Amino acid sequence: MSMKDWMEKDYYKVLGVPKDADSAAIKKAYRKLARELHPDTNPDPKAAERFKEVSEANDVLSDAKKRAEYDEAREMVASGGFRMPGAAGPGPDFDFGDIFRRAGGSAGDFGETLSGLFNRRGAQQRARRGADVEADVNISFAEALRGLTTQMRLTSEDVCPDCAGTGAKNGTVPRVCPDCEGTGMSTRNAGGFAFAEPCPHCRGRGLVVDDPCLRCHGSGRAASTTTVSARIPAGVKDGQRVRLRGKGAPGERGGHNGDLNITVHVAADPTFARKDDNITVTVPVNFDDVALGGQVKVPLPLGGTKTLKLPPGTSNGRTFRIRGEGAPRKDGTKGDLLATVTVQVPS
Repeated sequence: MSMKDWMEKDYYKVLGVPKDADSAAIKKAYRKLARELHPDTNPDPKAAERFKEVSEANDVLSDAKKRAEYDEAREMVASGGFRMPGAAGPGPDFDFGDIFRRAGGSAGDFGETLSGLFNRRGAQQRARRGADVEADVNISFAEALRGLTTQMRLTSEDVCPDCAGTGAKNGTVPRVCPDCEGTGMSTRNAGGFAFAEPCPHCRGRGLVVDDPCLRCHGSGRAASTTTVSARIPAGVKDGQRVRLRGKGAPGERGGHNGDLNITVHVAADPTFARKDDNITVTVPVNFDDVALGGQVKVPLPLGGTKTLKLPPGTSNGRTFRIRGEGAPRKDGTKGDLLATVTVQVPS
């Protein structure tokens, strides 16, 4: 397959997943399609071709590095910084396959060859998405079951308040770059191919700062602390990551905000423990209750008790299932409470 074909294929569409799908969703989609299309189970010749296409898509999207570079390359082509042969619109015209062959590589060498080329693109001239922000939160066992809204103080980069993002010292203004005339892009010839790249003089900004801002040193960005209201869903597990879209660092030039990724740490509880979506608890009982039968009060994770009837001859260590008293699930149902009786021997 040529680089042109490689670049123009929408692997997300091939697998039937959105562009922001996580690795688990990609893996699930691939396995489902692979089972349906595998030549051993589907004799249709068209299925074999689709199976090959699905395998190619999974090879790229299941690898974090390949996926990032694939996304960046497609974004670059879509932005007009590069143009495929025969494509309409402005932009230098060249064949990606020729570049790879001249470099002695292949489509499989994508990370080693294209990454350097695309990292010099003029992304600064377009809206840029803000960075994702990582944070941690510590909550109790009960809070993990109930869910909660917590206020978090986050530090990320935002527009410098002193220069309003211009990068110039207060009282001065940047001037238009004389090399690129404010476009932020320059065209360079290499190996018989012409391609656009950020202007080296202004670093793609289109403006030149002669007297930089004392706070941001000319970058136009400075550290900013904000308070974010973060909702932790009911039923969250210890170590689970919660993504809050648009709660991360602000975007640049109208770009979307990044995401806030919160790692949740759930404290151990002295009475209860969690096993998947079920909650476990140990209930002390006396010998007469297990021998002759009786009733005991079982504590519930979020307060209160439930009466458990013990049949005569209950063995020590037997576990009873109390349905619907476990951890909440995404579909609105709950796991169960697993109560294990322990006979208390009089001292």
